[in-house]
Amino acid sequence: MTLEQLVTLLVLAGVVVALIWDKVRADVVALSGAAILLLTGAVRPSEVQGAFGSPAIIALASLFVIAHAMELSGLLDLLIRKAVALCRRIGALGIWLLILLCGGASGFLNNTPIVVLAAPVVRDVSQSLKLDPKRFLMPLSYVAVLGGCCTLIGTSTNLLVDDMARSSGQPPFSLFEITPVGLVVAAAGGLYLFFFSGRLLARPLPARLERMEAALPHHVSHVDVAGDAVGDPGSFVEQRPLAPAKAIASTVIFLGVIILAALNITPIAASAFGGAVLLILLRVIRPEEAYGGLRPEILMLIVGMVVIGIALEQTGLASSATNALIDKVGLFGPLGALILLYGATLFLTELLSNATVAVLVTPIAVALAESLNVSPRPFLVAVMMAGSAAFATPFGYQTNVLVYQMAGYSYLDFTKVGLPLNLVTWVAAVAAIHWFFPF
Repeated sequence: MTLEQLVTLLVLAGVVVALIWDKVRADVVALSGAAILLLTGAVRPSEVQGAFGSPAIIALASLFVIAHAMELSGLLDLLIRKAVALCRRIGALGIWLLILLCGGASGFLNNTPIVVLAAPVVRDVSQSLKLDPKRFLMPLSYVAVLGGCCTLIGTSTNLLVDDMARSSGQPPFSLFEITPVGLVVAAAGGLYLFFFSGRLLARPLPARLERMEAALPHHVSHVDVAGDAVGDPGSFVEQRPLAPAKAIASTVIFLGVIILAALNITPIAASAFGGAVLLILLRVIRPEEAYGGLRPEILMLIVGMVVIGIALEQTGLASSATNALIDKVGLFGPLGALILLYGATLFLTELLSNATVAVLVTPIAVALAESLNVSPRPFLVAVMMAGSAAFATPFGYQTNVLVYQMAGYSYLDFTKVGLPLNLVTWVAAVAAIHWFFPF
């Protein structure tokens, strides 16, 4: 083992331990690891510079600005108010329709503010209908996660896997390339939640819950695994009046970004960056507001993990680990390898940040597919799906943390509902990947 390999291995181990320990911000941990790798020569300055300018970072930062502009325009508040009126007219079915709407929106927008806005509505409407809010708040979080799996921009996991795959020489994913698989997984998970989550969570109607805690510690840890720090929910629940001109402009620009990327006219990073700049030029959002929506802690977490991923690849550690796995996993054939890879990614996602998992598993997925002489595409899609599908604990995803605190769930509530959901989505994802992405 060379000195660079030893340093990289020690840094990776230290980062993983620090993330599990969860006493230091995850972005600080990742950047510290990147700094050590740079100082010891395991990575070059040009490679670190490339991580800061990667398409995933540009696309995420730009989409954060666009989503923030839509929030500030009052558009999301208006949609929530309309949904409340619908829920009060048609009862429990209306709550499920609201949950479905939030899942659809999560395929394109930051799901944290969506859940923060919708969760108090779901709670209050269900109580007014004499229904237990616990029946609906956990499904709200899970459906938001499932919705994010349906597009390339639905979660940072998908963008990061795409970026890492391109670094390994794979062609980029298009915006809706994973949508057929995502829809199958979301449908399977949604049906399971609709028919079984209420029974698993059934209990007497509790006393009316106190209002949502206004401020969570601003701490980015492994609970922020799928793209966005929780931060301060109070900044989202503030009621904003609708500004029609800004709402229309931000929506039109957002749709333009999606259309340009979907038609492969421009890459998503380019169209999103252009859209964010156009919003500032049109004064839909002020520059200081745009900077406020950037979520730098998430961007820096991803940058740090990309640098570690580069070091794993450059030093040959990734290929060594893959060769060790190939001898065992390869015995099961491509389908068996796909199933095992999904399961391993799913297990890691319950423990570590999605950025860490994407960096660790994506190069292995590519090398594993190449060793089996099959297309890497199915394996990359499996990493995307499993990298976000963390349902068995309240800390697997930041929206889980929000409803966990609001509804007073127990830890075992998430295990009781989430563990079968993990299995349901695992089976659905493998079947859909095998169908839509042939080996």
